[in-house]
Amino acid sequence: MMERLYWIETWGCQMNEHDSEKMAGILEGLGYQRSPNVEAADLALLNTCAIREKAEEKVYQALGRLGEAKRQRPEMIVVVAGCVSQLAGQQVRERAPMVDLVIGPRAVSRLPEHLARLEDERGIVDTTLYQDSLMRRSEPVRKMKERGKAWVTVMEGCNKTCSYCVVPATRGREESRQLDDILGEVMALAAEGYVEIEFLGQNVNAYRCPQSGAGLADLLRAAGRVEGIRRLRFTTSHPLHLRQPIIDAMAEVPEVCPALHLPVQSGSTAVLKAMRRGYSREKYLERVEQLRRAVPDIALGTDVIVGFPGESEEDFQQTLSLVREVGFDQMFSFVYSSRPGTVAGMMADSVPHERKVEQLIELQALQREIQFERHQRLVGREVEVLVEGRSRRSEAEWAGRTACNRVVNFPGEEVEAGQMLTVRVTEARPNSLRGELVRADEAAFLT
Repeated sequence: MMERLYWIETWGCQMNEHDSEKMAGILEGLGYQRSPNVEAADLALLNTCAIREKAEEKVYQALGRLGEAKRQRPEMIVVVAGCVSQLAGQQVRERAPMVDLVIGPRAVSRLPEHLARLEDERGIVDTTLYQDSLMRRSEPVRKMKERGKAWVTVMEGCNKTCSYCVVPATRGREESRQLDDILGEVMALAAEGYVEIEFLGQNVNAYRCPQSGAGLADLLRAAGRVEGIRRLRFTTSHPLHLRQPIIDAMAEVPEVCPALHLPVQSGSTAVLKAMRRGYSREKYLERVEQLRRAVPDIALGTDVIVGFPGESEEDFQQTLSLVREVGFDQMFSFVYSSRPGTVAGMMADSVPHERKVEQLIELQALQREIQFERHQRLVGREVEVLVEGRSRRSEAEWAGRTACNRVVNFPGEEVEAGQMLTVRVTEARPNSLRGELVRADEAAFLT
């Protein structure tokens, strides 16, 4: 039998990247092998993101480019998966008729049966929000990056009603995995040599074991006892659900990294109310204070949206002042993008686009200053990094990530992805650090 090749392109968050790992595992279980490029692939899969309008349009642009390959090789199978599929459904095929299969995020485990159906029919669309969508460790997962770190899904979906967000529509209601299933996966990954685990969920703080009622704090404590696990992370956190037991576990479990991504979205209580975030500026700052009391060296990341409908100049200034007050170590910032089916999408878009862009530039300039100042404090210090691979800056250097989630680039020989190394920081930059290798922890090699 001739070898069949697959190719996957992924947009979006860690959940999407992990879904791509799951689909790669399924395809390899069916006898496919990874293709070096899309032109040679027998199956091309786009795993899509719909969080912003531009992300969605990138998908259709990619399908336009893929159309030529499909015309040259009509037998090529084209699959569109992920959040755009869930939102658009049949419209994906209306805009790109050459697509053979459209599946939403919760239909990933149905990929084998749909591929079997394609032998007799093309144009299948499955956007069912299956309740049993969370894949178990017994099902194949093909790690896309051999770097010592693995993602583990602990829950899926979101019950929140943020006025701008499409996640409840694309991922469905919250569903949590059994605690024992998660721990079994963590132990299996540790046995394979993975030293860092990141627990994933759209609202990961809301994790609740269906059988025992155990929460995220219980999971962190249990996973911290798994032999071989050196680091634990979790994302994405909603400030409303970041309760004291989770903060206590972060302080008391040594394996839990002193880093947290805690999206604020705006520094204005009025805008937060319009966003339906469920907390005020003051409540968010209280959470930050709680975290820093418990974990003094914690590195905080966040998300910020500028130009939300009804946002005034004073609201924007309040966002800038909150950013200064907190001093975030990392930020993802965006111009507001109206999404179909959301409450905010029906609001009058009162901020001119040009002003939104100006606000984004001002916000990002402020954040670069803060990051650079915080990075300068680390010059001369020794930090432990988990090597992720070659540096994006130079093939002659390696890139590793600290427990506080900072990227460090450094030169070195006989270095491999998955090693835990000690690096001395020699230079601070706004978005990363540069260092020199001090020593290697040979017990932390990825096997």
